[in-house]
Formats: sequence, C-alpha cells, structure tokens
Amino acid sequence: MPTMPKHRNAIVNAAAVLFRRQGYAATGINQIADAAGAPKGSLYHYFPKGKDEIGEAAVRFAGARVAKTLEQLYEKHDSTAALMKAYGRMLVGWMAESGFSDGCPITTTLLETAPASPPITAAGREAFGSWRNVLERSLIRDGFSNAEARRLATLTIASLEGALILARVEQSAKPITEVFDALAVTLQPVQPKRPAKSKRAKA
Repeated sequence: MPTMPKHRNAIVNAAAVLFRRQGYAATGINQIADAAGAPKGSLYHYFPKGKDEIGEAAVRFAGARVAKTLEQLYEKHDSTAALMKAYGRMLVGWMAESGFSDGCPITTTLLETAPASPPITAAGREAFGSWRNVLERSLIRDGFSNAEARRLATLTIASLEGALILARVEQSAKPITEVFDALAVTLQPVQPKRPAKSKRAKA
C-alpha cells in the first residue's frame, strides 16, 4: 500500500488530534494547516471538498489505528478479558499523558457531524465495525456464539466510549479502570483452556 504524500499525512494527523481535543466545529482550516506545518493551499489540493473531506480522512485514519492496536492485542493475548485489560492500561496511560484532554480518536468528531455529513458518518460506521470485528473474533475464540459475540462486542465498545467521556469530564483514570475491570469479569471465556493432561504409563 503506497504511503500518503508528506503534507497529506501531516494534515490528517493534525486534524485527527485537533478534532478529538477541541471538537470538529471549533477547529478551523487555518489551524489544521498551521499544526500540520503545511501550506494552506495543500489542504485544498489534497482535500478539494473541504473540511468534511478532511474529517472523513481523519476518522478513517484514527479508526484504523485503533483497529490495528486491537488486532495486535488479539494476537498477543489468548482471551478477550486479557485483551481488554491490556487495552485499558494503554488508555489510562494515554489519557493521563494528555492531562485528560484527549478522548476517543473518532467520537468527538462523530458526535458533531453524524448524520449530517454522510461521508464522515460512513467513515465512523466502518471504524466502529472494524473494532467490533476484532472483538467478535476474540469472543468467538473464547467460546461465545456468533450472536452473543456480536452483542458483547457492541457492549464493550459502548462501555469503552462511555469510560473515556467520564474520564475526561472527571479528569481521572478511575472510570476507565472501573469499566475495564467490569468488562474483564463479563468477558470471561465460556470454555476456559485446560492444562494438558499428563500421559499415564500403561500397567
């Protein structure tokens, strides 16, 4: 997959950060250009449809990063409960590092633009879908049925989003740790892995 041109990549990165920290409406084109270190003309070169097109790209970019992180945790951990514990620790560190000024990489933008902007709404739907897909596969691996895995994956994403909002409002990591501790209990595997039986010598 070819890499994005330098200025386009910088614009998308800058927009994703600004949108999640201060909101979509409060972020102007000039501010994005300044934060990206890109000429203002390059914004219109790469995004001729304007701010909505930048918003769509930012949501896709941020959503893909989260999906990649979840995929890596899925490969590393043998249960969804362990996956979510690890992800919860990551979120606590990330939020604390930002002084609790950050939030979900895509929700701030989507709350302001969906469904008024169909392109951004579609990008958000695809992003959440990709996260749900990883969680569903992990839950099915844990022994849950397809239907139950989908329900629990949706519950997990909704809980995650709520935890980030509460953490930002309360300026505390406590909501994140409480929610992820509860999820770790709820998402225990249906079929726990048993230790291998030792072979007995025949009499």
